[in-house]
Amino acid sequence: MRKKISPNNLVPISFILILIMFWELSTIIWKIPGYILPAPSGIIKTLFSAYSLMHPHIIATLKEAFIGFSLAIILSFITAFIMDSIPLVKKAIYPLIITSQTIPIISVAPLIIIWFGYGILPKILIALLVCFFPILISLLDGLASTDDELINLLKSMGANKIFIIKNVKLPSALPYLFSGLKISASYSIMGAIIGEWVGAKEGLGYFMILSQKSFYIDRVFSAIVVITILSLLIFKIVCILERQLMPWQFIKENDH
Repeated sequence: MRKKISPNNLVPISFILILIMFWELSTIIWKIPGYILPAPSGIIKTLFSAYSLMHPHIIATLKEAFIGFSLAIILSFITAFIMDSIPLVKKAIYPLIITSQTIPIISVAPLIIIWFGYGILPKILIALLVCFFPILISLLDGLASTDDELINLLKSMGANKIFIIKNVKLPSALPYLFSGLKISASYSIMGAIIGEWVGAKEGLGYFMILSQKSFYIDRVFSAIVVITILSLLIFKIVCILERQLMPWQFIKENDH
């Protein structure tokens, strides 16, 4: 049987379509120049005509975001399990991690470019920094939510730390972990773009700067569309992975 489109999906889709129609009509009625605000139809046309120019930049940004996101996951797991296992380390590091989030990443990005140059490494590091915090905090909250009575019971039965982490703590932390992963997934492309804005020789951020300086505003909007699509794609991949690893979370949803 085909699934019907739920009202929850229909409402936002309809609203977005209305906004796009209003945007298109506004550019025609008020004769807004394309170098100020191009029409959606013009943006889509440019997206296809300039795709060959954008393609290498898309690959570069995806590479930076993927590596940064992957390293953020690995570093978050290592840091979270150390902090969860050693309370003293958590007390020492946790306030520093929270404080670090009060510093805008855009203000740190120029320093990273100065220290590490204009290659791919600074963009990876910025994407890593953007993705690291949501994953770490979510995973820490998930590990802390584990039932202490169950852990004590397993310890009394001779279970070691690795067994408890693998069979109790990590499964109970998965819902929290995926909440952080979904946030970071949508941020990963943004982190790479920020690095490219500050200093780069390729990437969608670099493409946007060149287009803006040449007054190709339609190309800037086309890059924004691509960035949005890529961010949603990575987000969707995380959602699919969540369904595969936690099918029990979606049983009730599927029943409805």
